[in-house]
Amino acid sequence: MLLRVHSIETLGALDGPGIRTVVFLQGCPLRCGYCHNPDTWSYEAGKMMTEDELFRRILRMKPYFKDSGGVTFSGGEPLRQAPALLSLMHRLKKEEIHMAIDTSGAVWSQAVDEVIHLADLILLDIKHTNADAFFQLTGGQLKQVLEFLDVLKRDAIPYWIRQVTIPGITDSEAQIEQLGKITASDSRERIELLPFHKMGMTKWEKLGISCPLADVAPMSAAVTEQLQIYLSNI
Repeated sequence: MLLRVHSIETLGALDGPGIRTVVFLQGCPLRCGYCHNPDTWSYEAGKMMTEDELFRRILRMKPYFKDSGGVTFSGGEPLRQAPALLSLMHRLKKEEIHMAIDTSGAVWSQAVDEVIHLADLILLDIKHTNADAFFQLTGGQLKQVLEFLDVLKRDAIPYWIRQVTIPGITDSEAQIEQLGKITASDSRERIELLPFHKMGMTKWEKLGISCPLADVAPMSAAVTEQLQIYLSNI
């Protein structure tokens, strides 16, 4: 099996619990206005790697994972390559390596269903809680994401919820409150807000793509923290 890989990060500490290897897979159906890796959108870009190559790369890092770390498959949208990913994950499961999937929830298939049930943790990025605003921000459908979330809730699959806090778009208390309500379940282990930044803006420029949020100021970390406190009290 072949997987199209954008890049691999070792010793990551931001994409799931513990120390992790983060595999960024190529291809994404969404076009988020704040994406910091628009170079992951195209499925035709990136490097083709065999399942064996990736398996060996991840296995070499196992001593660093210790009790809480593991591998996180991110993107792009990793579930865009669910069939090949599933085969690799079965091998990693036998090695007792913790596996997380960092996803938008915007892709569904039988292979996706099998992947999320095999994973130890799902990191689900809810772009917006209003369907129209979600479409304007991403070009995708909120309905698909909520159906994905319903599967996580129904089958008690552990998940974290993330949302990027963007000034004037996702920073209202009403939107934050809705985020807390629609994602609540016993399987939700964490919910966190991430401040909008512009560190990936040069990638848009290099690709010759006009960024719709180019004129939006970065989100204050202090304001994001205040909203996180508000969210924790809902």
